[in-house]
Amino acid sequence: MATADDPPPSTFRPLTIDLGVRSAARHTPDKVALRESGRDLTYRRLIERIDRVGNAAVADLGLRPGEHGAILAPNCLEYIEIVCGLASRAIAVAMPSPRLKPSEFTAICDDSQARVLFVHRSLEEAARSVKFASVERIIVIGGDYEEWIARSSLAAPDRSPAEWSTFAIPYTAGTTGQPKGVMLSHRARTLTFFAMGVEYGCYSPEDRAIATAPLYHGAGFAFAMAPIYFGGFCEILPRFDPELILSKIAQTRATNIFMVPTYFHAIFALGGAAFERHGVRTLKAIISNAAPLPQATKELIVEHFGDAVLHETYGSTEGGIVTNLRPPDQLRKSGCVGLPFACTEVRLLDENGGEAAIGEVGELFMRSPYLFNGYWNRPQETAAVMREGWFSAGDLGRRDDEGYVYLVDRKDDMIISGGINVYPREIEEVLFHHPAVREAAVIGVPDSYWGKRIMAIVAVREEMTVSAGELAEYCRQSLAGYKIPKTIRFIDALPRNAAGKVLKTDLRDRFSAPDDDR
Repeated sequence: MATADDPPPSTFRPLTIDLGVRSAARHTPDKVALRESGRDLTYRRLIERIDRVGNAAVADLGLRPGEHGAILAPNCLEYIEIVCGLASRAIAVAMPSPRLKPSEFTAICDDSQARVLFVHRSLEEAARSVKFASVERIIVIGGDYEEWIARSSLAAPDRSPAEWSTFAIPYTAGTTGQPKGVMLSHRARTLTFFAMGVEYGCYSPEDRAIATAPLYHGAGFAFAMAPIYFGGFCEILPRFDPELILSKIAQTRATNIFMVPTYFHAIFALGGAAFERHGVRTLKAIISNAAPLPQATKELIVEHFGDAVLHETYGSTEGGIVTNLRPPDQLRKSGCVGLPFACTEVRLLDENGGEAAIGEVGELFMRSPYLFNGYWNRPQETAAVMREGWFSAGDLGRRDDEGYVYLVDRKDDMIISGGINVYPREIEEVLFHHPAVREAAVIGVPDSYWGKRIMAIVAVREEMTVSAGELAEYCRQSLAGYKIPKTIRFIDALPRNAAGKVLKTDLRDRFSAPDDDR
């Protein structure tokens, strides 16, 4: 009888991030795999460039398995081939946001101990203006990069990396502290692709995807990589543009797209005429993630894209996809994030560590084959989010009698006002339904009487007006008195990170008003 300590059988082939692309290159070499800004890469060319990157990293840069590189770039074809090329040689890639300031991306490169930095030409000046502790070489995408890979060998690697080894290190957005490197393994990510194929039903060789989310983000990279892992097609958009997205869906006859809630807000702001200009009914799946999707927005998605396409997925960079609310349940299960994803277990634990009863709020823990390897070089932070093999992102949730999961709020965002627990998301959902409200966030600010005073920060739709008193009265129609915001402030737009998450820490810093400001 085989045990975990036995060597793998001779037929074993590790699950690696480039495996599916290699298979497609063998069977459909001349098929276009990727497109970006009018540039196409066939599967043959893509795998050739992946191998050139990997070989050059080893032969020219002297990188070895277990070492790290980094990439600082907006969405582009080169992003995929650089990550896959280095990862195929067991060299993990740190992925700082191209929107960071020089001091911020320098800190991430140094933290990851990256020896090489691939930087887009639009960011070259910023990258060369700072001094890195670990980076020995800067290679410019759109500069010396093409010459660098042209000198390299086309040979495929003679051995695959271990499937549990780290292939990429995206960095958390740092909404509650310093960004941490999330170590993602080949195995965790490729198993995620297979589960996505089953759950969303849109990752066959015939399917076509639009990738508009940032590739440096864990989900953005996954939803761009999954289509080509299974021999399909993906068009990468260099930036978010709502009109361009609708146009590309029509032009490519796209069957799937991943978007965050803020993207939907911008698309629907175009008005109904935009949907009349573009045919968008080829989509099999629209996957939303990164932040709660307001019920009012779901209703618009169903109206404009159909009632059989929307999936609201809950997850995290560390835990991967945790739950999914499928199309038939979108309007039936308001405020719900669905059932546990394939091969995923979910627990809701009360303050005493016991299982929360149906309908009761508890901290959400999960475990699955998609979990991260831990935070890079931060064992204490890793231990803090794990409990006997179960991971928590710090979210609070509840279950209904059908087993569906509802996110109540983030543990850190819960407001204790007058000794009562108040969950901002419930109030935000009510505000989202007001016709004049474009976006809203609810926070607690210090108050000598209440402990924390409930404050709503609201962005109003263009050409519409609403007063604080009107919004408070609107909330009163649906919420208990203690949940009504005692202060309402107006703002042009909520601060968000590139993943679309509202930066409530920034809002608390900005709007923590004196007690008499009520």
